[in-house]
Amino acid sequence: MDKIAKKINKLKKEKNAVILAHCYQNIEIDEVADFVGDSLYLSQMAAKTDADIIVFAGVYFMAQTAKILSPDKKVLLPRLESGCPMADMINLEQLREFKLKHPSLPTVCYINSTAEVKSECDICCTSSNAVKIVESLKTDKVLFLPDTYLGKYVEAQLKDVEVITYPGYCPTHLRIKAEDIIDMKNKYPEAKILTHPECHKSVTEISDYVGSTTGIMNYAKNSSSRQFIVATEKGVCDRLKRDLPEKEFILIKNDVICPNMKWHKLDDIYNALADEKYEIKVNKDLAQKALGCINKMLEVSK
Repeated sequence: MDKIAKKINKLKKEKNAVILAHCYQNIEIDEVADFVGDSLYLSQMAAKTDADIIVFAGVYFMAQTAKILSPDKKVLLPRLESGCPMADMINLEQLREFKLKHPSLPTVCYINSTAEVKSECDICCTSSNAVKIVESLKTDKVLFLPDTYLGKYVEAQLKDVEVITYPGYCPTHLRIKAEDIIDMKNKYPEAKILTHPECHKSVTEISDYVGSTTGIMNYAKNSSSRQFIVATEKGVCDRLKRDLPEKEFILIKNDVICPNMKWHKLDDIYNALADEKYEIKVNKDLAQKALGCINKMLEVSK
């Protein structure tokens, strides 16, 4: 492991590359990553660097976002087949059909969507700012895609806004059931339940904290509690255990793993960088439209 990590770090300097690792990645990738975190944060940080190459240990839509924010950099996805099941649940044709059923309503797309989908939506959002973004539209109805559960979580927070959701979902987060939360509460009555809003409403309603990956990690860091049940992808729990060893973190159940995120290995990072393969490109016109969707969100989020 150390040998391949050293080879990657040496090659990274030679090629003026930056390596990004999403929090759902295998934890050993952090050894070579320049930035670790949520997908939009990673793309924003990479854009601020003077790197010539971005290697994104994540999934396809994340690499697209990195390319949109850094059009002059070469963006590599080490495992080209690494897609997001949720993002892949909607394409342009399906989006247009969804909009036709509800004409004249503003369309909000989760950052977990392809560049093509972003290019035809009004504004983007993340799991941490979704409530603020929908609220900023000052309307009583919005279309939200692709994640129906994040959309309905937003609706529950705003109450006077109807959020009409596309029926997409995260298969990993839907493995978490309300009975899992109840069982864990009974086993660990002092523990705080930390949950991602992509989970089912029956789960978020009985959790102590609901938030993005970064939100969950910050809550755990700043909380006076010493014990936590982590109701999101295993990678988050792994990093919390490593970074906060004085606290106890228990994964809600062992199968909360995104297989697509776990495909990347250190060998894949090395091979991608050595051969500069699996470059992600986005059509310029489409990228400009998608960037407009993202920039509207960033303006509201200031």
